[in-house]
Amino acid sequence: MTAPNAFPPDPQSNVFNQPGPEGVRAAFANQVAYCTANDAPLTAAVCEALSKVLDDDSQFGRAVLAWGGKPMADGLPLRCAAAFHDLYLTGKHPALNPLYAGDNNALEQAKTLIRQAIKRHDGDLLPWLDTPPQTNESGRSANFMAAMLWLAKQGLPNDFEICEIGSSAGINLMMDRYHYNLGGTLSGPDDAAMQLAPIWHGPPPPAQNISIASLRGVDLTPLDLTDKAQAQRLKAYIWPENRDRFARMETAIAAAQLAAPHLEQGDAADFVERAMAKPIAPHTTRILMHSIVWVYLPDATQNRIIAAMEKAGAQASKDAPLAWIMLESSRYTLRHELKVRYWPDPHGKEWHKLAESHAHGQWVKWMAGD
Repeated sequence: MTAPNAFPPDPQSNVFNQPGPEGVRAAFANQVAYCTANDAPLTAAVCEALSKVLDDDSQFGRAVLAWGGKPMADGLPLRCAAAFHDLYLTGKHPALNPLYAGDNNALEQAKTLIRQAIKRHDGDLLPWLDTPPQTNESGRSANFMAAMLWLAKQGLPNDFEICEIGSSAGINLMMDRYHYNLGGTLSGPDDAAMQLAPIWHGPPPPAQNISIASLRGVDLTPLDLTDKAQAQRLKAYIWPENRDRFARMETAIAAAQLAAPHLEQGDAADFVERAMAKPIAPHTTRILMHSIVWVYLPDATQNRIIAAMEKAGAQASKDAPLAWIMLESSRYTLRHELKVRYWPDPHGKEWHKLAESHAHGQWVKWMAGD
């Protein structure tokens, strides 16, 4: 089963997902373009420098160039970028300090600095290739909240049961504890420690009173925010130019220490199939949500999730509807789109594009009106 209207054409079929050196270098080039388009010039510079110094003279270089999977779908450039960011954050390689501080001279010498770091920390870099990227970000919760306000305006029950795949450390599973200012539309507890107010373009989402009955999530390799080493791993995946994200991460860590999010380890398709097989409680809207995860899922997993949602959607009712909210990126347009599908849908449309958004929630361009 396919979903031709759900996502842009599958990037996993492109050159940047071919195994071996050609695919690896193409993946790095695509990551450079992606970071540049998403206001991350420093991360782009690191990825570009990396792509030019990778060779067979190091264990790290050989392992990257000989990548046997799909470099872009596997997040290979991000794994590498996080490895070097971690060297900087932990103080293991002080020579990188000027580069991550954005010093112009250091940026011009990025290739030399990266090459020296590989030579000195060859063995330390290798473990970063072993596991997928973890890019949990509370700023994306603003998109999810805006989508739920829109769904409530469409007449769906305003009490939401939320299931999330690719939850990472579960930061978005704590979204009911955050306060939102979405172009002037306010939602969430006023005294929340996490205050999210993305730069808003276009009309605000509709003002609605909503409640969240439950939040549950799954990840193949979930992280524990309260574990110092695992939290450090998450910080390494934060793009260094987005300094406000570090403050949000600390706030999320504090929230998890008060009450851990409901997060389990497992396969995304298994999780969705189990969740969707359960009856929806009356006067409740069940939601599947995810952000920047779909491209990392194997085709078979995607197809199982689509099939489970279609089956559950066919059984949904006006009193117990089902919705699917996604914030996903296109490696073709380099944009992030907030899309929603719900069952039953009187408009007959499969997907409603509500907004375009920055990768980490800095801004939202609302397109849906009410």
